[in-house]
Amino acid sequence: MRQTIDLMLRQGYRYRDPREAHTWRMLSGERNFNATLLRPASAAVVVGHSGVGKTQSIRRSLLTYPSQVIIHEAFPQTVSQHAQVVWQSIDVPPSGRAVDLAAALMTEWDRTTGERQFENLLRKPRRDGAKMLDEWRPVATCHFLGVLHLDEVQNFFKLAALKKRVRRGGDAAAPELSIVEDMCLRWLLVLMNTWQIPLLISGTPDGVGALTRRFSNAQRFSTSGYHVIERFESAADRGFREGILAQLLAHQYVQKKLPPTCLDELAALLLELTAGIPRLLVALWIAAHRVSFSRSKDDSLTLDDIRKAAATYMAPVGPAVRALNSKVPDALSRYEDLVPRDDVFWGRVWSSSLNS
Repeated sequence: MRQTIDLMLRQGYRYRDPREAHTWRMLSGERNFNATLLRPASAAVVVGHSGVGKTQSIRRSLLTYPSQVIIHEAFPQTVSQHAQVVWQSIDVPPSGRAVDLAAALMTEWDRTTGERQFENLLRKPRRDGAKMLDEWRPVATCHFLGVLHLDEVQNFFKLAALKKRVRRGGDAAAPELSIVEDMCLRWLLVLMNTWQIPLLISGTPDGVGALTRRFSNAQRFSTSGYHVIERFESAADRGFREGILAQLLAHQYVQKKLPPTCLDELAALLLELTAGIPRLLVALWIAAHRVSFSRSKDDSLTLDDIRKAAATYMAPVGPAVRALNSKVPDALSRYEDLVPRDDVFWGRVWSSSLNS
């Protein structure tokens, strides 16, 4: 994923070199601009269930750059210092509406740059989403935004009522999703195609599946990479065993810790009770300590503490965990963001390219 982001960012600047006259003609919207100079749309997708670490993985990759904003004392075609914004990351607003997307982009831009570029626009009592998005875009392009990350893309879509989610014909693996405002997706396509800003999107399987359902969208949104972040499904998984399980064991805040002899049983139990979702693994571990601390005479952590924590503190997520573990379409269809999507094609494309 880190490599994908870096390639998108660097390749994007090849076609937006501020030393080249055609770059400024593109930014100015000159009518006679030679469209053949445009690079293909550049975008990548990160998909995974809620809690598997999509956002953290992306943010950590973005934070490896020395600075989010680079201040140039001298910059082509400018008479004073110029701010270059390397990346910007926002969550798609829960409403999925253009006006709220634009407000989020503007608010984050002002926060990132320390300027008040959009302060007056954001104060207006009546807002036009389309106009606001078009106001943000030239500012981002003139400051040579390197890559835009939109998280929680499932918020672009809305769901039918539970009883109407399943398509006619009994296909429980494909709930009906409809876009809140088509304007948002059309604007994103123009952003990539015409304005050359690389786009990274991330979200749950239902949202990404809806976004890429049309082949034309799937091509554009997956041109630079398609990353599926899986949950842990096997106790033998090296990432689980040597990664998160080892970290959990290192954080036992009791005098009598779990014995090494129960390690296999512990691993299997944790996966059973959390479906291998990292966020739930951490939450369950904390909850188990709460159960342990409630005993006044026995300062220990046991497997029964973990089971009791799952049955009490973690009970609300129990049905979803069991649905994930079962892999039964009818059970998964009750939770729109658990519905599996066919990631085989793009997964093979990018895994084969990385291995070649």
